[in-house]
Amino acid sequence: MKRLLLASYRLRIIFRSVFLLLALATFGLALSLLQQEKQLSYNSYQTNFDKTVSQITATLRHPAGQLALLNPPLDQDTASLHPLLLPFSALDFDDQSKVQQAIAMSGCLVQYGNDGSLCVGIGNNPWAGGFIYVAGSFNSAALVSHPRGQLIKDDAHRIRVSVALRGQHYQWIAPFEEEVSSRPNTGIRGRWVGFLESEVAKSGARPVRDFRGWAWQKAVCNDADKDGKDLNCERNTFFSLRLPIAVLQEALFEKKRPVWPPQDLEQIQVELTVLAPESDIPLLDSKSVPSATPFSLNDLNALLLPGESLVLRKSSDKKEVIRLVGKVEQEEESWNLLTRLIRRLPVDEFATPLESKELISTPLDNYELMMKGDVRSISKSLSVVATRVSWFVGAMLLALLLAWLLIEISIIRRITLLTRRAAALSRTMKGAGELDQLDVSDLRSPDELGVLASGLHDLLRRVKEDVERETIRTEQEKQMWHAVGHEIMSPLQSLMVLHSSTEDESHRYISRMQQAIKVLYGSATPSEAFQSTVLQIGELDLTEFLRHVSNNAPHAGINKVLFESELGAIVVKADEYSLEDVVTHVLKNADRYRPQETSIRISLEIDEANAFVIIHNQGPHIEEDMLNKIFEYGVSDQLESGANGNRGQGLFVAQTYMAKMGGTIIARNVSDGVDFVLSLPRPLR
Repeated sequence: MKRLLLASYRLRIIFRSVFLLLALATFGLALSLLQQEKQLSYNSYQTNFDKTVSQITATLRHPAGQLALLNPPLDQDTASLHPLLLPFSALDFDDQSKVQQAIAMSGCLVQYGNDGSLCVGIGNNPWAGGFIYVAGSFNSAALVSHPRGQLIKDDAHRIRVSVALRGQHYQWIAPFEEEVSSRPNTGIRGRWVGFLESEVAKSGARPVRDFRGWAWQKAVCNDADKDGKDLNCERNTFFSLRLPIAVLQEALFEKKRPVWPPQDLEQIQVELTVLAPESDIPLLDSKSVPSATPFSLNDLNALLLPGESLVLRKSSDKKEVIRLVGKVEQEEESWNLLTRLIRRLPVDEFATPLESKELISTPLDNYELMMKGDVRSISKSLSVVATRVSWFVGAMLLALLLAWLLIEISIIRRITLLTRRAAALSRTMKGAGELDQLDVSDLRSPDELGVLASGLHDLLRRVKEDVERETIRTEQEKQMWHAVGHEIMSPLQSLMVLHSSTEDESHRYISRMQQAIKVLYGSATPSEAFQSTVLQIGELDLTEFLRHVSNNAPHAGINKVLFESELGAIVVKADEYSLEDVVTHVLKNADRYRPQETSIRISLEIDEANAFVIIHNQGPHIEEDMLNKIFEYGVSDQLESGANGNRGQGLFVAQTYMAKMGGTIIARNVSDGVDFVLSLPRPLR
């Protein structure tokens, strides 16, 4: 009684300690998760910070970033289109590939819908001349050329471009003049011949010498369904211009060290329109609203996380070019207690400020990049998450308390009684008749535990009945096998006397029948009998054995069995009768599925350790998922197989005997039928 009383208190102490530990573990798990999340958030933030610095540095070192550095964002409104300071000394405007590559890398193109684009810029080298470069593309029909030497009319494609700066206004009109190409199917190529618009109407007007322009129109139409020979289909035309600006050229020679780029670069206004023949509707107009503008330093703001700051200044005069700060969105409210708790959680290197300094070189000056991170956002974001999660933690603790109270009051005592009685029964029970010793009548009730006790009582009663029935059935089956074996063995003994000569073919089959009866005699089930069989394994000439089996196959009702082998005597380890049973089962299976008038071929292959018997029959393939299942006991695709004598045990017997002889049997599908491969070990010589 003292031991039982002590055990009862011990279980209650353990049970209550477990619930207390669960509560402490829940709280500790929450703190541990917060600390890990803080560490992971800090590591992730540091990684993202480094990636952001690398991405911004790589962007600014790219020609597109160089263009943004050389042309910082303007605070005031300026002309819709003004020249940009390019990160190149000049543009090779005569070479289409070089111009396209330069403006594509620098990202200076201004997109006007899907029909056109423009890039207006000046070189970063003042000694390249006071020129403004214009390049872009537009879509139009085949370019119409202006006849040389005639008055400028609207009978050809033309470009009208104007530049306004420092009180001066330059305006040109440039008709297109085609150049004959020696290479066919290369498109249209020609010049833009620039005239001062004020002198176009005068007779004998001469083109401006320093005005240069080229146009390259593709040979293929934009619409792939149209033929390139159709002059009215739209094609893409790329062009480049060099505009001579006298005011800029004169300013270069006023001082020994000219000011470059011009201080009023953003005040220079450029307008350009491309006109079709006999039309005033522009194919490309710089005054239209652009759909995409070049990359700007303000676009870097999208890369900054909340609280991060980015400062760019020139190295020469320390003048600040731009300052960007990541936008801080209004966050949800959090408990101050949680925020202070999260800030006190130890995290490696959390107190170290995140800063990075980089140097960006451009053709005109060096720029210092300084970026600072804001780790306070980590605690703020975590506190918001922790505030939401804290309700779940509190709910879990409350649920643990309620579960402990309910289990303690209504369940634990009755479970202890039931467990104690079941343990006592398991220690003393030796037979099915002792199952009645478990008395659970006092534990029955309408609740779950009562239902469990009632179900346990009914289950034990049914188990007892099933055990008794199974004992009777097993004994009956064993007696039946004894009776069947006894009745069959007597006639077989008489047949053995009649066919006592070993040269008689009937003697061989009678011996196999006797062995099969001995295997099954006294066993409860056939599968157990086959698996418990002990074979007499010895050395066997496999070639002579297979030849003998193929010759005697017609006696077993299997015709047209051909054995093909050029090998001599092959000795293997096997039991002759069991191996003959295996081959006979496989031959019967092959005979069942082969088409009529086709033969079953047996071949023999060897390697250093094994001999392989391949039994091939033509016919349907075995389903892939059935290649292994056909060797299981009772598996057969014959309807009412038991009634027809097919119990699904032939291949099971074959696999069992092969395993006992140290070999294997597999089935595989080939092109014209199925192969069964039997492998047998060869004795070591």
